[in-house]
Amino acid sequence: MPNKLQPKKHARSLEKGEKAGFKQSWGKLIAYCKPYMTMIILAITLAFIGTIFTIIGPDYLSELIDIIMEGLMTEIDLEAIKKIGFFLAALYVLSSLFSYLQGFIMATVTQKVSKTLRTALSEKINKLPLRYFDSNSYGDVLSRITNDIDTLGQTMNQSIGTLVSAVTLFIGSLIMMLTTNVIMALTAVASTVIGFMLMGLIVKNSQKHFSNQQRELGAINGYVEEIYAGHSIVKVYNGEEEAKETFEAINKRLYNSAWRAQFLSGMMMPIMTFIGNFGYVAVCVVGASLAMNGKISFGVIVAFMVYIRLFTQPLAQMAQAVTNLQSTAAASKRVFDFLDEAELEDESHKEAILQNVKGDVEFKNVRFGYNEDKTIIHNFSVSVKAGEKVAIVGPTGAGKSTMVNLLMRFYEVNAGEILIDGVPIHTLTRENVHEQFCMVLQDTWLFEGTIRENIVYNKNGVTDEEITTACEAVGIHHFIQSLPNGYDTVLNDQISLSAGQKQLLTIARAMVENAPLLILDEATSSVDTRTEILIQEAMDKLTAGRTSFVIAHRLSTIKNADMILVMKDGDIIESGTHDDLLDKEGFYAELYNSQFSEEAVVEEEYAI
Repeated sequence: MPNKLQPKKHARSLEKGEKAGFKQSWGKLIAYCKPYMTMIILAITLAFIGTIFTIIGPDYLSELIDIIMEGLMTEIDLEAIKKIGFFLAALYVLSSLFSYLQGFIMATVTQKVSKTLRTALSEKINKLPLRYFDSNSYGDVLSRITNDIDTLGQTMNQSIGTLVSAVTLFIGSLIMMLTTNVIMALTAVASTVIGFMLMGLIVKNSQKHFSNQQRELGAINGYVEEIYAGHSIVKVYNGEEEAKETFEAINKRLYNSAWRAQFLSGMMMPIMTFIGNFGYVAVCVVGASLAMNGKISFGVIVAFMVYIRLFTQPLAQMAQAVTNLQSTAAASKRVFDFLDEAELEDESHKEAILQNVKGDVEFKNVRFGYNEDKTIIHNFSVSVKAGEKVAIVGPTGAGKSTMVNLLMRFYEVNAGEILIDGVPIHTLTRENVHEQFCMVLQDTWLFEGTIRENIVYNKNGVTDEEITTACEAVGIHHFIQSLPNGYDTVLNDQISLSAGQKQLLTIARAMVENAPLLILDEATSSVDTRTEILIQEAMDKLTAGRTSFVIAHRLSTIKNADMILVMKDGDIIESGTHDDLLDKEGFYAELYNSQFSEEAVVEEEYAI
């Protein structure tokens, strides 16, 4: 029996945790709104006053009806009707004006809050460690910036003013009804009690569905982004059907949670409309009975017919506002969960600065693992002198790219230290470390902009001559000149570049950066043999006088390296020059000979 109850207990604990999370999210959202609190209070005040004007109207309308009814027997007091008519018109005009101003202020405030949150999320992305993005999809992060922020802004704009007006209208109508006639007021209240009960029940059961809706929306965005990015691979491996099935599974979960959330919230309006009509009928019946007994005038009945609308209308508005606020709570929880993620260490206190770097690099007893319980780099040590070209080779998963990630401080070592010119890099800011490197990765990255902008990315004072020289060195200058606008050609969907051409542009970018340290991570993997030869010649020029780290699977490209580090399972198992390692007839020689024989077969087939 206890085991059967365990899932229910777990579900209840999760529900309590979600409620606590929503409360915290509301607190944080209010904190973000503090700079605009004066404007929010003004908007609430305008909504309150405008609603009061609306509430007062039926009382004067009752007086107006009574004057007309009395005048039918004798003579109608046109002057009194005129005064009341103008007064009512002024009330309703002011009420509309205040409602407009309140809406304008809240729209301004919510958009400013949304802008502030988007800016905070954008800044947060730059402060998060790469570890976070290893375990979270880019699409889900983008969904928080777009969908969740938009939901938050829209629902806040629609809900706060509406809720204030509705609550004021509800309470004000109740007070005015009680002061006008207690019996009819109690009749109106009794007819709406069931509405309160149903509204509370719906709100209680719909919150979890709104939370699931936002979560599944992030999941579907993440999956679409992932599949779209690898669309060609999906097509090549005929993975369309599997991708479709996975998408449909996520889409079904989103449909179910969204349907439940929208269905429950959609029930509120028809229920409230029914309650309003029921109260309208009850007031008319009771009012007619009292009027026949001479206890109230006809004007009171007319006033109550208006009041019952004013009394039940807020119930529907409050229900809708509460529904919207549930969406706000769900969206803000995802936003603030992201903002609360652990950031990279604050480095504002670090004063050490690397300048005029020679390029000495040393790894001292470095240990590292992406997970604390699984170490993949074991006691790694190596000393590299300034200007040396160091090649890192080894099988997939040996730790080659990991060493580069540690050198760039994309990740922090678990033990040991890395030094540049004798200075431990953990004593430097990450920005200062990154300034010392230019980097070419296997995966190219180009943004929508001109070729010139892509090459000089984030570097000031680059001349046209330097750009041209770099592009000539990598052999892409002629291709750029053949484009309609040369270096001012905008890279977008209409300009098709091959993988090799994209790689050449990123290599030219590294040459323009002209940093003292260079990292090449499979930089020639996307180019053909002829282009590879050109790039190797350009790289020889680029690496001259610079400390460079080259990760390569094609061992023929690193024969001229000053030092080759052979890694396996996170350790250096061999080191030396190309010829030295071949003479040892060890693991490197085995790798090289296997590749050499494969390349010979390919060349022979190509020749045939």
